[in-house]
Amino acid sequence: MCNHRSPSAFADAAHVVAAHPEQGWSLLCDGTIVFDDSGELLPDGRVVAPHRVSTGQLAVAA
Repeated sequence: MCNHRSPSAFADAAHVVAAHPEQGWSLLCDGTIVFDDSGELLPDGRVVAPHRVSTGQLAVAA
C-alpha cells in the first residue's frame, strides 16, 4: 500500500490500481475501495456512505 508522503495535496491523492467498472468498484493504492455510487470502504473497515446529488443539481443536455 502507498503511504503518500508528497507535500502536494493533489500528488497525495490515492490512485486507482484496479478498476472493475462492470462490477461498480475500484481499488485505490492505499487500500480504499471506491464504489460507483460514491460510497467507500476504507482499509480499516469504516464505511463512507454514498453522497448522491439530487436530480435538481444535475445538468441536462439538450
